Amino acid sequence: MCGRFAMNKDTDDLIREFMTTTGRPAPEWRPSWNVAPTDSVPVIRERSGERELDLVRWGIVSPSSPTFGGGKPIINARIETVATNGLFKGAFASHRCLVPAAGYYEWQVQNGGKQPYFISSETSDLAMAGIIRAWADRAKSPDDPDYWRLSMAIITRDAHVAPGEVHDRMPACLTPDSYDAWLGNELSPRDLLSLLDQTSFDVAHDLGYHAVSKTVNSVKNDGPELVEPIDL
Repeated sequence: MCGRFAMNKDTDDLIREFMTTTGRPAPEWRPSWNVAPTDSVPVIRERSGERELDLVRWGIVSPSSPTFGGGKPIINARIETVATNGLFKGAFASHRCLVPAAGYYEWQVQNGGKQPYFISSETSDLAMAGIIRAWADRAKSPDDPDYWRLSMAIITRDAHVAPGEVHDRMPACLTPDSYDAWLGNELSPRDLLSLLDQTSFDVAHDLGYHAVSKTVNSVKNDGPELVEPIDL
């Protein structure tokens, strides 16, 4: 699974690169080395042929939820069922996004408790695959700009190569040459699954990992020191 990730200055540069296709002003966001479920994170999506950067809640909110923050957030969607699960299939068909990240954390049970690891690529930041759902705030008027609120989940798959040594699941990722196809509306759900399966497999071969301090366990902690390697 993917339950925590990091976004640093290099991630910001990657976001700016994504946004070169549109003149729409980007919302403000700050780097974080401990992004957690329910946080608002920047994602890239495509609307009317143009890429947009939006701040979206991490953790899909069910349309039936009485509040936007109620219930357990659904932070991951499995690639095996994302195209058929009732909560996900509409978003997968037409509301996909990229979630930029410097890397992500996973925990492994060892003597002495759970040990966190940071998993990343030495050559580039990650473009994790995500899906977006809209939630209607029925306490507001439909013409209120805040009537619709957005939440997202990161698609995961079985882990390969280095990530699989830490955890059996990993975020599905896109390669630069697949961004347009993933964000566009040309491919069928079947073809999108095939694309994502191949690109995430390719990305996995470039990933490595190292142990990090258990200070990352608390969402209150943040800073670049969280991703620094430690000796075990």
